[in-house]
Amino acid sequence: MKRSFLLTSFDTWLPHQQSNSADDLLIELAKLDSISHTLSFLRLLPVDVRLASAQVFEKITELKPDRIVCCGMAEKRTLLSVESNASCGESVLHTKVNLEQLVLGTAAVEISHDCGKFVCEGLYYSVLDYLQQCQLKVPCIFIHVPILTEENLPSILSDFLLIIHRLALW
Repeated sequence: MKRSFLLTSFDTWLPHQQSNSADDLLIELAKLDSISHTLSFLRLLPVDVRLASAQVFEKITELKPDRIVCCGMAEKRTLLSVESNASCGESVLHTKVNLEQLVLGTAAVEISHDCGKFVCEGLYYSVLDYLQQCQLKVPCIFIHVPILTEENLPSILSDFLLIIHRLALW
């Protein structure tokens, strides 16, 4: 079944960063012809929770995607990390997606329960809250992407594609 996806990435935020690995991964994904789903990209979001969230909400309203995959860079991680939850103060929101089934059989993916306390967590929380407040039953996940290299790109891209295909079946 063909699904529509909204995929997001952030801009860089530190002077030494040449690019954002999450954005790099979305660029690689956009080059592929083998995807049977409709992919819409909202790339290089500002590294500001309020501004980024507003742009994502606007795009959700415009596109009405079937699935949402928010992505962020995690320079110190070595695997794709699918985040189980995001918090804001004492409030914690969890994805409705069964992550164990989603990542089953992947080689370069882990489930994380720590979204990082930065703009990534703020955006993830905001999007989950927005979907809940608007009563939209759109599966949403957040994936942290490690720095991409020639060595790890093939397995990370392959696993990312597998996640997209499995999420489409949700």
